[in-house]
Amino acid sequence: MSTSVSETPTPVQGPEQAPVQTYVRELGQRARAAAVAMARSSTAARNQALHAIALALDQRRAELMTANAADLAAASGLDEAMRDRLRLTPARIEAMREGLIEVAALADPVGEILHLRRRPSGIEVGQMRVPLGVVGIIYESRPNVTVDAAALCIKSANAALLRGGSESLRSNQAIAACVRAGLEAAGLPQDAVQVLATPERAAVSALLAMPEYVDVIVPRGGRGLIERVSAEAKMPVIKHLDGICHVYIDDRADLDKAEAIAINAKCHRYGVCNAMETLLVAEGVAAAVLARLVPAYLARGVELRGCARTRALAAGITCAAIDADWATEYLAPILSIRVVADLDEAMLHIRRFGSAHTDAIVTEDLTRARRFLTEVDSSSVMVNASTRFADGFEYGLGAEIGISTDKFHARGPVGLEGLTSCKYVVFGDGHVRQ
Repeated sequence: MSTSVSETPTPVQGPEQAPVQTYVRELGQRARAAAVAMARSSTAARNQALHAIALALDQRRAELMTANAADLAAASGLDEAMRDRLRLTPARIEAMREGLIEVAALADPVGEILHLRRRPSGIEVGQMRVPLGVVGIIYESRPNVTVDAAALCIKSANAALLRGGSESLRSNQAIAACVRAGLEAAGLPQDAVQVLATPERAAVSALLAMPEYVDVIVPRGGRGLIERVSAEAKMPVIKHLDGICHVYIDDRADLDKAEAIAINAKCHRYGVCNAMETLLVAEGVAAAVLARLVPAYLARGVELRGCARTRALAAGITCAAIDADWATEYLAPILSIRVVADLDEAMLHIRRFGSAHTDAIVTEDLTRARRFLTEVDSSSVMVNASTRFADGFEYGLGAEIGISTDKFHARGPVGLEGLTSCKYVVFGDGHVRQ
C-alpha cells in the first residue's frame, strides 16, 4: 500500500524563515511521519519511484550540470581531491542513473523472514527484516551520495534526512528536485527524502540531537566530520574514520598481476577511501617489484615515500617514510612503500597502522591467501584484486550508504540489508506457555 500525493504535507518553510533548530526539527517530524508511510508501502511503488528518479535525472541533465558548475565556481579554494569529489560529469550522472536502476532490480529485503523454525512448544519462531526508520546522512562534496542515499533508503522502506556539504548545496538541491519528482510519480510521500536546504553548521548539531526523529546517522566525509558526528550524535552511528588501505605483494605473487593491482589500487582515483595508501612488498621480490612500479608511479606524478630498504633498492625514491606516513590517509597522489620480511611482518604492519577498511594480498600461494583472509581484521579483505573494488556498486549492492569499519550491525559497504534490522516474529495457533 502506498501513500497518495494528496496525503503529503505542504512543504516546510525554508531556514531563512525560521531558526535552524526549528527548521531541522520540523523536517524530522515530517520524516518520522513519512517513515510510517514508507514502512507500509509496496515494493512495486518503491521500485516505480526509483525508475522515475532515474528518468528525472536523465531529463534534467542540463540543470544538474549548471548547478554543479556554480558549486565548482564557488569552491575555488578547495583542494583537488575535494573538487574531484564535488564534480558532476556526464559519466557520473549516468552512473547515478544506473545505480538507481540496479537498486530497483535488487530483491526487497523488507519483510523477509529468516531462520523460521518450530520449537518443542509448537510455536514457530523467526526473524523478520524491517526498516530502521529515519536515516540521517551527513556528507561532504560528492553530490552522487544524494542519489545513492535516496535510492537505498527508498528501496529499504526508510525515510531519509540528507545534509550535504555547503560546497555542494546547489547540486544537491537540483538532485533533490529529481528525487521529489520521482516520489510524487510513484504516489509516495515527498518527505520520504528531504535534503536540508541550509549550509549552516548548526543544522548538523540540530540533526544529531534528535533521537526521537532520527534512528541512525551515517557520516560520509573527512576525519573532522566523522569525529564530530561520533562525539555529538544521540543516536547510533554507522561510520569509518580513515581508509588507510594496504596492498601486500607476497614473494609468491605473479608479478604481472601485482603490477596491475598496485597501479590500479593507487592511481585509479586518488581522493577515495578505498585507494591504497601503503604498499608492502616482500623482500624476496622487492627488487623486481620496485623496478617495475617505481617508474610507473613516478610517470603518473605519484610522490613516493619509502622505508630505508625501499630507498636502498629504488634510487628514484628519496623521501623517507616515517610512522606518521604509515598512519596517514593521503587522498592524494602520495604513496608510502615498505619492504617487509614476509607475510607475518606485513600483517603486523597492517594491525599497527591500518584502519580496518580494506587490505589486499597478491599471491599465488593459497595457504598464505587464506591466512591473510583469516588474520587481517578489516571490513574488506581481498586476494589478487585491487582495493578499489571495496564499493557497494562493485559488490552488487547497487549502491552504498557508506562503509562501516565497526563490528556491530553492519560492516563494510552498507547496502539494503544494512539499512534494515531484524525483529523476532512468532506464529502460534492458540498456544499458551505451560
